[in-house]
Amino acid sequence: MASDLQAQTTEVLQRLVRFNTVNPPGGEREAQEYLADYLGDAGLDCELLGALEDRPNLIARLPGKADGPTLCYLGHVDTVLADADDWSVDPWSGHIVDGFLYGRGALDMKSQVAAEAVAVAELARSGWRPARGELLLLCVVDEETGGANGAQWLTQQHPDKVRCDMVLNEGAGAPFDYDGRRYRGVCCAEKGIFRFTITTDGVAGHASMPRLGDNALLKMAPLLERFSTTQPSFDVPEEARALLQGIGEPLDADVAGLLERLREADPMIALMLEPMLGVSMTPTRIRASEKVNVIPAQAHLQVDCRVPPGRELEDVLPRIEEVLGPANGYRVSFDECVSGNRSPAETPLMQEIGRWTAEHDPGSSVVPTLLPGFSDSRWFRAAFPDCVAYGFFPQRHMTLYEAMPLIHSADERIDVRDLGFATTFYRDLAERILGNAAE
Repeated sequence: MASDLQAQTTEVLQRLVRFNTVNPPGGEREAQEYLADYLGDAGLDCELLGALEDRPNLIARLPGKADGPTLCYLGHVDTVLADADDWSVDPWSGHIVDGFLYGRGALDMKSQVAAEAVAVAELARSGWRPARGELLLLCVVDEETGGANGAQWLTQQHPDKVRCDMVLNEGAGAPFDYDGRRYRGVCCAEKGIFRFTITTDGVAGHASMPRLGDNALLKMAPLLERFSTTQPSFDVPEEARALLQGIGEPLDADVAGLLERLREADPMIALMLEPMLGVSMTPTRIRASEKVNVIPAQAHLQVDCRVPPGRELEDVLPRIEEVLGPANGYRVSFDECVSGNRSPAETPLMQEIGRWTAEHDPGSSVVPTLLPGFSDSRWFRAAFPDCVAYGFFPQRHMTLYEAMPLIHSADERIDVRDLGFATTFYRDLAERILGNAAE
């Protein structure tokens, strides 16, 4: 049965990869129509609904025999850009090479969409229906640019159509080994975004006479140096503490010391963990004079700042001053402020995920994790405060350290064996959570 699920999911993923859904512009309609036909033929109730004609969201459902919870499998079909010149294969081919399926979206996240769709279709074709509640499959658009036409639009404009109690989305699930044991993360939270711009002031002048003006750009140099050398104090969220506890490294007061020990023991796990431990600030853009022969009177540095859930603007400002020093000679203005979000880590859903993982990969266990970026889970947590939203796409053969560098990169690919593994999980989880009306 697992090999059959693997073959089906591989075929569906190949079809999805061949739809070029790079966002912007997106143009996801053909992919969504394919999925609607595939799921409709299996017996699901399907609806295409969108803010834009060429970018509909797909809502597919299997209602149960009695009242109960709604379990939602969530995925997005848009992708980031792919430059074919950087790839060893056509990024929209879905070619299989040495057991890996290549293509933009093979990891982020058409693979999960395919696994969820095949799992739900197989359940429907078998005659399975929930004993209680409902199984909901949402394939949305526009995640890669924030979800304004996808999950955000659905949860705000049509909440009754997508209301749910549990969500399985992207964000974790690839295995990693530490100290002789195997773990899989379950993404329970996401950092917030508090992007800001630093401005320095000077006096304009002709660039042929460097000392005639006061070059605002040069005043950025010490600030950039501080970003490269100074670490703000840690603000460790509960999810990072739980992860460390889960891998046998309980957190004490010396966070920096622990992080250094992890770097020595396993550099990759330290690389993964460090962004979870507090506020991160990454300068990404700088601009000054509009003309090459004009000394700039102002320079502007944009900084991508990510903040753990539970921390707000008043927590960010002291961290900026820790890195840059008191605001003498520079100004800070915030461009975007989005608070972090989370779901509780101790729930029946987490228990079921842990049980299934232990059964299908003996000796492994699951641990809570925090996503340094964001996903569509945030819209469901905001719209439905009691909803438990996790990121989990279980893999067995491709590790976290192998998969992570390929997301949004050239030659994105997935081990086809992991497609069958994940599809089996989504099939089994629905039966465990919602029961079987035939029993």
